[in-house]
Amino acid sequence: MLTLLKLLKDGRFHSGQALGSALGVSRSAVWKQLQQLEAELGLTIHKVRGRGYQLSAPLTLLDPAEIKKMPPYRDWPVLVFDSIDSTNAEALRAIERLQAAPFLVLAERQTAGRGRRGRKWVSPFAENVYYSLVLRIDGGMRQLEGLSLVVGLAVMQSLRELGVPGVGLKWPNDVLVGQKKIAGILLELVGDPADVCHVVLGVGINVNMQMTDEVDQQWTSMRLEASRAFDRNRLVAELGGMLQKYLEQHRVGGFAAVQAEWEQNHLWQGRAVSLIAGANQIDGEVLGIDSQGALRLKVGGVEKVFSGGELSLRLRNDS
Repeated sequence: MLTLLKLLKDGRFHSGQALGSALGVSRSAVWKQLQQLEAELGLTIHKVRGRGYQLSAPLTLLDPAEIKKMPPYRDWPVLVFDSIDSTNAEALRAIERLQAAPFLVLAERQTAGRGRRGRKWVSPFAENVYYSLVLRIDGGMRQLEGLSLVVGLAVMQSLRELGVPGVGLKWPNDVLVGQKKIAGILLELVGDPADVCHVVLGVGINVNMQMTDEVDQQWTSMRLEASRAFDRNRLVAELGGMLQKYLEQHRVGGFAAVQAEWEQNHLWQGRAVSLIAGANQIDGEVLGIDSQGALRLKVGGVEKVFSGGELSLRLRNDS
């Protein structure tokens, strides 16, 4: 089925006979595969008598060879999947198979994409970037401090570099345009943080997605913000270069090396917020973050510091 999609990806008309000859199947078998493509991948295929079949828009698929040709891409091994449960899950399986880090897992589609706190990450085929970079960390808890915030900076700067306006950060793991989410980050750790461990830097970026009814919060995409389609291979290469830059700063100087830059780009700096921790809610004003990436809030006139993967930050109605 995906072989057929690759024949159609140029967005031009292809006759059923030509497609059948290329695939070595009958025209009726081509028709059945086309129906599967539409049903399973949500693609629109135009069917015109006398001309054949055409995708509603040309499709650019992820290509490791293309990615590696684009500066400033770091030469990490790249695994690309047509469809997978989630790139983070596959990255964790690859660690179990003892694949040497660093390496990168990408997918055209996720069937069980995950965000923070177990939320579903909507993952339509060939529209967005689903990205998991695996790093080996040797004996350094300090190398993990504020790491998800460092990844957020790299994502934000990549989008800005490619021409997306108004991109900023929201503590701890979201990249926004205004109040709308454009990207999210999910880090997962395997091993002993005090000795040797692996960390999966999971990133989901809404690239060319223009509509969905499956997202339960305000969202946007690079295409919606910039009014043009983006080459996802170019984005993957750009993000690799940005991650290399920020991870090196973090390795040398800890999170404190990028703390000021992160605060300057925090869209909720100084805002009245509610911090949700399970059934508990803490109201305060965002003062910033500390040198380990924890959130500093002014609560009842007193500064308090909060950190942890299960915390959620929301704007208060009076902010």
